Parts: sequence; structure tokens; C-alpha cells
Amino acid sequence: MSLIAAILWVLATTAVAMLPVERHFVPGRILLFIAPFLLVWMAFELGWMAVAFGLFAVGSMYRRPIKYYWTKWRQPTEGPQ
Repeated sequence: MSLIAAILWVLATTAVAMLPVERHFVPGRILLFIAPFLLVWMAFELGWMAVAFGLFAVGSMYRRPIKYYWTKWRQPTEGPQ
């Protein structure tokens, strides 16, 4: 069942990629934040090799948003001085 969900996730991500740029943000974020839950589900049902392929797919399709959120998360916050 998780494999079917993963295939549907890939098809949905491909459909979002075909949208105009200004319409990418909301559905793209939703799909990006669904990915870890889908990978954990795949790990329980299919094993670590399926998760490795899934991580490669997510990293390939969402490399720029992941990089953006990583740099935003790693940025030092300014505290009171």
C-alpha cells in the first residue's frame, strides 16, 4: 500500500512541477512535508532499500526547497543585545 502511495506522490509532484511557477508553492510545500511520513511508512512495509530510493527521489525533486529550508534553519537568530 505504501508503494502505491509513493507512486501517487511522484505523479502529484510531477503534476505540480508542470504548473506555472506562481502556483508551485502551496502544493509543493504540502507534498514536501508529506514525504517524511511516506518514507517512514515505506520503511515499515518495504525496508531500508525502498527508503534509500525514496530519499533519492525526494532529494532530486526538491533539492532547491530543501536547500532553502536548510539554510533558513541553520541561520543564526538574533537575540536581544
